[in-house]
Amino acid sequence: MATLTIDCDGCTMQGTDVCCDCVVTFICDRAPEDAVVFDAAEERALRLLGRGGLVPPLRHEPSAAMSG
Repeated sequence: MATLTIDCDGCTMQGTDVCCDCVVTFICDRAPEDAVVFDAAEERALRLLGRGGLVPPLRHEPSAAMSG
C-alpha cells in the first residue's frame, strides 16, 4: 500500500500564512518535529474533504531535498 509522508520541516510552506490553513495543521495540531503519514485511502479522503470545503486543503510542498 502506498503512503504519503508529510514532514513539515521539509515543506517550503512551513512558517507561511498557508501553513496555518493546511489540513495537517487543522486536523493533527502536531508537534513541529513530527511527520504525518497517510495511506493512499486516507489521502484520497482528505483530498475529497478539501475539495468539498469541509477541511482546509493539503498545502504541503516538499522541498527539493525531500523530492529526491
